[in-house]
Amino acid sequence: MSQGLRNQKIYVVGHKNPDTDSICSAISYAHLKSKVTGDEYCPRRAGQLNEETQYILERFGVEPPKLLSDLRVQVKDVEFCNLEGISENMSIKAAWKQMKELKMNTLPIVRNKKLKGLITVGDIAMSYMDVYDSGILSKSRTQYRNIASTIDGEVIVGNAHSYILQGKVGVVASSRTLMSEFIQENDLVILGDRKEAHQMAVDINVCCMVICNGAKVSEEILKQAEEKEIIIISSPYDTFTVSRLINQSIPVKQFMTKDGIVSFQVEDFVDDVKEVMARKRFHDFPVLDDSGEFLGFISRRRLLNSRRKQVILVDHNEKNQAVDGIEEAEVLEIIDHHRLRSIETMGPVYFRNQPVGCTCTIVYQMYQEAGVEIEPVIASLLCSAIISDTLMFRSPTCTPVDEAAAKHLAKIAQIDIEELALAMFRAGSNLKGKTAEEICFLDFKQFTVNDITFGVGQISSMSEQELEEIKKEVESYIETARKQQGLDMIFFMLTNIITESSELLCAGAGAKEKIAAAFDISAKTERLELKGVVSRKKQLVPTLVASLQQ
Repeated sequence: MSQGLRNQKIYVVGHKNPDTDSICSAISYAHLKSKVTGDEYCPRRAGQLNEETQYILERFGVEPPKLLSDLRVQVKDVEFCNLEGISENMSIKAAWKQMKELKMNTLPIVRNKKLKGLITVGDIAMSYMDVYDSGILSKSRTQYRNIASTIDGEVIVGNAHSYILQGKVGVVASSRTLMSEFIQENDLVILGDRKEAHQMAVDINVCCMVICNGAKVSEEILKQAEEKEIIIISSPYDTFTVSRLINQSIPVKQFMTKDGIVSFQVEDFVDDVKEVMARKRFHDFPVLDDSGEFLGFISRRRLLNSRRKQVILVDHNEKNQAVDGIEEAEVLEIIDHHRLRSIETMGPVYFRNQPVGCTCTIVYQMYQEAGVEIEPVIASLLCSAIISDTLMFRSPTCTPVDEAAAKHLAKIAQIDIEELALAMFRAGSNLKGKTAEEICFLDFKQFTVNDITFGVGQISSMSEQELEEIKKEVESYIETARKQQGLDMIFFMLTNIITESSELLCAGAGAKEKIAAAFDISAKTERLELKGVVSRKKQLVPTLVASLQQ
């Protein structure tokens, strides 16, 4: 009855503002882990794909990873009571029996899987205590089969699936004269074994005759009842017992709670759910999926059993670059090629950090170490990421290990590295239709040194003309971007792959002077040209950080 979490997914995800390495390493490493362990490892992205990465995924026919925007615990991560709802036409007695069997105080009432209401022990108690209306069965459109079931009887004449639509309930225990005064057409009558009472009920044209003590009904009465479409129900109980039980046949829809129901979606965060629960006195709360279908119940007690999301981080180890809520997740592994920073974990983790130009180079090595054959599609992704991160081996971050890995992967995938690189970089710098904001944050990372927080964005292209057009878009926007992000300084690298240089745009008090001091150039120059600087990770950021720390 409970939804288990034995097969919990493990997410493999890169940093916010994902680049090609972040996405391809997540896909490739999730594939490797699934192969080796047999468990479910799911690649995810922490932001929107850039043009280059989209091109690569489309070229090699790979589905983009789903977005993972928050790692906080959600209702779907909690073991909740998973049960099917009951029909709104179920009798009060049947609902009470099911409650006892399931040891529950509340049952959901559903129609076409959508929640229509709730029936509680309190509601059932009210049905016993507050019903004084002898016409309640017709007003609540009670089915005859409900009545038969409630009094352990059997419909011997008529359609058990039809409903009482009018009339009251009467007990015939008096003379013929009194009966004719009390019983009317379309009433339901509870009878004993008196044949004259049976005949009179038929003559009055009641809607239903409940015969108690299993008494015999003559063939003539049965025939007349069938002709008049009168329902006859036979019960083994005496008149008193039938009279006492019959109201329990009323359908639950008559007493269910349908207004003011507090429910939660599977995507809701547990922290938010706890706040709502603290203000309500209910024991069980319905859980719905994103289409509004009922899934089960969640309680305060079950929230204590919630499990943290499990995640593997690739291509980053800084908290400000990680998915929101990382502090609440269980980090299992970190695979990265950047400097060590600020991710804190609940316990020991597998951490692999190598001074190479690309995380996918490390993933390639791990395939070899595990003895897992690299499929052509995976080889294509790994190779593309290495080309991207090393600017086709031109970046100072590139090592002989990166280049050797890319060339081996290109053979497996049967791709031409130069042709792929040209197509990738052309796609990446094709930013037609994008706003200055979108361009600025396509490949953007944030850093903190002492009390100074700064961000660095980068666009790489093989076309100088393309870079000039991008510069016109971004130049007037970066000060706005700095203020919106709450940064002290912001820098934007326009990297020319062919000339192996970058022009730098700056915003923030003293930003230009800091860069000029860091790279020993004049702050008075209008154009900040950094010859030989193409790597944010290995050239720009370390040099700037060293300058800021002095």
